Amino acid sequence: MMFVRPFDSSDRPVLREIFVRSRKKAFPWQPAHAFQLGDFDEQTAGELLLVAEDDGIVTGFLSLWEPDDFIHHLFVDPEWVRRGIGTALLRALPGWLTTRYRLKCLTRNALALAFYSSHGFVEIGSGTGEEGDYLLMEFDPQYCATRVQV
Repeated sequence: MMFVRPFDSSDRPVLREIFVRSRKKAFPWQPAHAFQLGDFDEQTAGELLLVAEDDGIVTGFLSLWEPDDFIHHLFVDPEWVRRGIGTALLRALPGWLTTRYRLKCLTRNALALAFYSSHGFVEIGSGTGEEGDYLLMEFDPQYCATRVQV
């Protein structure tokens, strides 16, 4: 049975692996050596971490920079995609359906853009970062209330 829970330090090794494998799969245009295990620790420091688990197997995570309600990362193990894990992680956020969470999504990551759009995120800006062009997206509770089943 799948559920979402708070991060525990014992999750760190498996989340490092998921972070590397997921980014290699999601960003094939990046060189493989660009993704290192230590990136997880560096990029999630000080963030709220939610962990998805299914029958004792860690399957994904979400990291949130709480001061700005900014979803920094949401990654699901490539072997576990399309099983509702990303949706469960979003729904586990504090104040889901009422908080205007924001995130950046690379424009080349069409699957992620479609996922976020289908969950009520709308484009509010765009830019270019180290990894390429991105859209700044914000969760629109009004949109979600009329289109997404809770």
